Amino acid sequence: MAVKNWIDVLKSSQKTALIHDGKKKIHYLFTDGKEMAEEYDLKTDELISRKWRQKSTLGVQGVWQVEVGEPLNLPAGLDRDVIKENCSNPVFMRKDTKSSFQWRIRNLPYPKDVFSVSVEPSERCIMIKTTNKKYYKKFSVPDLDRSELPLDDAALSYTHANNTLIVSYLKPKEILTLEQELLKEVKKLKGTSEGDVDCKTQ
Repeated sequence: MAVKNWIDVLKSSQKTALIHDGKKKIHYLFTDGKEMAEEYDLKTDELISRKWRQKSTLGVQGVWQVEVGEPLNLPAGLDRDVIKENCSNPVFMRKDTKSSFQWRIRNLPYPKDVFSVSVEPSERCIMIKTTNKKYYKKFSVPDLDRSELPLDDAALSYTHANNTLIVSYLKPKEILTLEQELLKEVKKLKGTSEGDVDCKTQ
């Protein structure tokens, strides 16, 4: 089963842990050279962020791609004439809850009835569009792809408030089980504190 394959890949990866600023940061190095970095809240065990990177065909280290959490704001160069994205453009990010995958798209000032959110099973993605043709987005659910689980329209819901569209997708039981197993692995890792390594917490 694919879910089992993914947990085996995670278990067999090289892992390092660091505790800093109320977060446990885990770095995974996979046998194929890919890297994954996750951050968990120490109090709630909630996943705060997940990023991926891999080397190019020439062996150059790639940039981090954010899967969960705030998008990376790459520092602008010293050149003042640099072209920047308009701050009123829609901002797409994923922030999961314990029971759902959740995406937030900020800066969408349209009423809820303008939006249409649906699952596209043939393309293995979720599609958002508006009747006023002002916004269109297709995105996949990497967790379901890695575990080779189908998308279910019944698991999808959305709401709109404060110019933000919130799309939720209920996690299937296989994912919930996998996350519990992964959390056990994460808790086994002894994280070193940043700075004074010998510092022991009570």
